[in-house]
Amino acid sequence: MTHPIVLVATPIGNLGDVSHRAVDALTTATVLACEDTRRTGSLLRHLGIDRPRLVVLNDHTERTVAERLVAEAIADERVVLVSDAGMPAISDPGYVLVRAAIDAAVPIEVVPGPSALLAALVLSGLATDRFAFDGFLPRKGSERSARLEEVASQQRTTILYEAPHRLERTLVDLEKVCGGDRPVAVARELTKLYEEVWRGTLDDAVDWVAEATPRGEIVIVVGGAPDQTVDDDRIVSELRAALDAGDTVRDAADSVAARLGVRRRHAYDLALGLRG
Repeated sequence: MTHPIVLVATPIGNLGDVSHRAVDALTTATVLACEDTRRTGSLLRHLGIDRPRLVVLNDHTERTVAERLVAEAIADERVVLVSDAGMPAISDPGYVLVRAAIDAAVPIEVVPGPSALLAALVLSGLATDRFAFDGFLPRKGSERSARLEEVASQQRTTILYEAPHRLERTLVDLEKVCGGDRPVAVARELTKLYEEVWRGTLDDAVDWVAEATPRGEIVIVVGGAPDQTVDDDRIVSELRAALDAGDTVRDAADSVAARLGVRRRHAYDLALGLRG
């Protein structure tokens, strides 16, 4: 008999958020795949659940472990997957296992629960009717620049994850591409003792983070770009003014694109034409 592979959401901070279904799934598991056996072991002890066989499934092992877990589910084992916190496969391992199970016709079930991105979104005070989740931004290079441009032009609310030691740099980069008046919320330690949500503009956020030392898990929620159509004549006019004032092509493109809500690449191409 093939048992379904069950993905179980676990608390992102407050252990009281664990659901009855999650407890049932963890109690009946014979194989429990997790990122960190110590962290998952602590959760099991807190819940009073006898520890099943634990298998490490993380970014480094997922591809090889996924096939083994699928085979175990086919062999009548009750396979459950958890991440360290929140929903597996959302900025955490899990997608490869889900894909392998689907390809092998192994059923998949999900036990929904805590989610840092949804908690931050509803606490942000920003629009919740349409939103995009972008996870962690690339750390450097053209990939980071391209993703930042996407966030800047996105008319939906955008949710990002970030590490505390990279928060200041990311807020500075967002301010450059989105403009200082773009609304933003920064949430940390959600559901934990020192939960905090800071709200304001990106200009204010850059000043705030320079003085603060936020710690813990960070979620950034960025308001959508203004819905407006700007013709090239206006873009060129503002680029010419910025260049005449002494801005470089790059700085002029950055500031005008952010101010008018247009793509930075398009503004940059137009600025190059003017400079040429």
